[in-house]
Amino acid sequence: MLGQSQAIQAIRAQLQRYASCDVQVLIEGETGTGKELVAREIHYASARRDHPFVPVNCGAIPDSLIENELFGHGRGAFTDAKGAQPGLIDHARGGTLFLDEVDALSDKGQVTLLRFLQDNEYRPVGGGAARVSDARIIAATNACLEQQVAAGRFRRDLHYRLNALYLRLPPLRERDDDVALLAAHFLGAVTARLHGPAKCWGEDAMAALAAYAWPGNVRELDNVALRAYMCADAAVIGLAELLRAEPAFAGTEAIPNGRANAPSLGFSAAKTHAIRKFEYDYLTDLMQQAGGNISAAARLSGTERRQLGKLLRKHGIGTKQFRPH
Repeated sequence: MLGQSQAIQAIRAQLQRYASCDVQVLIEGETGTGKELVAREIHYASARRDHPFVPVNCGAIPDSLIENELFGHGRGAFTDAKGAQPGLIDHARGGTLFLDEVDALSDKGQVTLLRFLQDNEYRPVGGGAARVSDARIIAATNACLEQQVAAGRFRRDLHYRLNALYLRLPPLRERDDDVALLAAHFLGAVTARLHGPAKCWGEDAMAALAAYAWPGNVRELDNVALRAYMCADAAVIGLAELLRAEPAFAGTEAIPNGRANAPSLGFSAAKTHAIRKFEYDYLTDLMQQAGGNISAAARLSGTERRQLGKLLRKHGIGTKQFRPH
């Protein structure tokens, strides 16, 4: 994991400790903070490094297939089952099974996973002898599972099972000076991927990058670097190219690094920063309260729906992350 901030250094130290403790890990963090990357670092720093790392998106597994996906099936278990098929648990034997978006599991899926975690025993669909798996489970979610439990959307007993070790990934806006380091890294990665000429960020573009709230976190920064590289004809990517790549940066050019209320910034820059921060904080709280429903959010805020939609796009705020599962 790239970064030099205190927040990311603390995460690195935790990863090393967690790698040597062979129990379940729950990773929480906003979209784009690198939850799968962290899970891989734990796996490859552990004694399981020579065994498989098997990622699965829980939200992509149909409810009717959850047991088959996890545990596999025997021959003749259902129509067209002409042979035995191992499940994800078998594929991860000796290694790590990474359950991304674990909060998206249905009630049935949660019960199925809980039953396995109680004693690590399972049976393939269609019967057969019980089997034992030594796969390590690492789960991740962009929601707060404690809040999901309180709202009755996630089983408390499953939360306890998954939460043996806990890790919260900080959003990019809490990582101090890591934006500059990551922006330069991603620009270099784009250059290597496209076999194109080397380019660098201009001072005005870098100031805008540092001032941005990054609702999509590291993944968003990676995408912005790619688009900015494609929009720039010269070797230096300035603010103009950055704005063509991502219009959401409009207004950030007036915000230098440092405290928004520092007198040296000037009244206009401080005011611009304060307004932008207020809008972002207000909109995220509003969408949380409205459960990701823009129409409901518009009614709550007394704002016209189209105008609210423009504000959400301006700050890069999606609605999916706020919708109840």
